[in-house]
Amino acid sequence: MGIALAEAAASFGASVDLVLGPVSIMPAEPAINVIRVTTAETMKDECLSRFPECDVAILAAAVADFTPVSAGTAKMKRGDGELVLRLKPTADIAGSMGKIKKSSQVLAGFALETDDGIVNATAKLKRKKLDFIVLNSLGDEGAGFGYDTNRITIIDKNNNIDKFELKSKEEAARDILEKVVSILRHRAE
Repeated sequence: MGIALAEAAASFGASVDLVLGPVSIMPAEPAINVIRVTTAETMKDECLSRFPECDVAILAAAVADFTPVSAGTAKMKRGDGELVLRLKPTADIAGSMGKIKKSSQVLAGFALETDDGIVNATAKLKRKKLDFIVLNSLGDEGAGFGYDTNRITIIDKNNNIDKFELKSKEEAARDILEKVVSILRHRAE
């Protein structure tokens, strides 16, 4: 979804920096500046370093909510006892960006939900000071991870809710960018 958004934004004429985690595909558009990262912490650092100079940030990465307290450097062999993993909260990229967001910037995030999608996504939108949030549901067949299609719902900070049908990720990206454009137009009026 992030690559589809970056390519759609570039086709709209935007200068695009794509902070990209470990994925097997790359954008086809050569004008996109790709910054590769491997951890949530480095993704946060890269996003925060670029955010003050950008007009729009769309946070589409599916960053895990928790990360191991310590990471091993070698394979862990099977033993007789249980293996206990200690986890800590992962860096909150959207929350960190929301704290430094200027009124002239548009900040959008994603929410992947399994239950009470609208309620949970709206709470996240407010907590992280986003202009809008794109809701994905794990319950939507043919949408999200592992598919070339997605079914999104866009919720903005004025509680407007737009539900979209199942579409290609490229078409969903254009719907998201149309929301960005509408916010920018409204602010210019």
